[in-house]
Amino acid sequence: MKTRIILNGKKATVEGVRLAIEEVRNQYELEVRVTYEAGDIARLVSESIRDQCSRIIAAGGDGTVNEVVDALMQHPKNERPEVAIFPLGTANDFASACAIPEDFVEALSLAAAGNTYWIDVIKANERHVINVASGGFGAQVTSNTPVALKNFLGGGAYTLSGVIQALNFKPYKGEFIIGDETASSHLLAGAICNSRQAGGGQVLAPHAYINDGLMDLVALHDFPIEALSQVIEEFGEPKDDNQYVIYTQKCSACWRSDPPMPINLDGEPISENEVKFELVADAVKMVLPSDCPTLRPGSQSL
Repeated sequence: MKTRIILNGKKATVEGVRLAIEEVRNQYELEVRVTYEAGDIARLVSESIRDQCSRIIAAGGDGTVNEVVDALMQHPKNERPEVAIFPLGTANDFASACAIPEDFVEALSLAAAGNTYWIDVIKANERHVINVASGGFGAQVTSNTPVALKNFLGGGAYTLSGVIQALNFKPYKGEFIIGDETASSHLLAGAICNSRQAGGGQVLAPHAYINDGLMDLVALHDFPIEALSQVIEEFGEPKDDNQYVIYTQKCSACWRSDPPMPINLDGEPISENEVKFELVADAVKMVLPSDCPTLRPGSQSL
């Protein structure tokens, strides 16, 4: 098997990363390519396909994983190499939800030798989402949290920044289009989930699976301050009778608003008046632990 690591250049000088690569290279043949500027990941993925690599390891945070998967989705399905994750970001929400080890050597060993499973990807207009597309309050938090604060507090930075920003946050008015139904909404936050968590460990869709052929949609509607405890309770468990936090599962959906609501695709911001979301089932083969909690029970490796 020809395996190539696409390493986020910002992590290339981290001693622990270099030591882990050296150690795992004693057991498995690994090639390393390092990014330097925008567009490198798409180019390196194309080169890996041209060079007939069997497996690509995305070494970086959620943004790096997203870019690798988005680049793979630009190629025919039968040409896409397997993809694995070496989590090196601040939050690593997707990897964390999938129970990929935090230890560098353990994570890279799994990436090099682990079994693969077909997983779904969400198409958002012409881009792709492997974890969560978040809009409104959640997107504003992720975009505006200072890098220094992220590095100092880790995932907790998102919560702290979110509380500060919520004091002046106003809901966005728009339309959710699901199937033949169109509903006007005043949203504080919305999320289209393939996996379960975002924003540094915030669980948004506790029952989502990354290989069930469905997106989990979560919408937080505007609420009075006296209902805060109810909202917190509703976030904890999807229920049909929730008043403010609404959950549903669909294969496609569309959000439309003017002015555009801030939306993040796996943490990468976009600003568009209309975003169409479509689930692409069995899109990529991903290396995951056998006890991955975001795989449907009974999922078989390839």
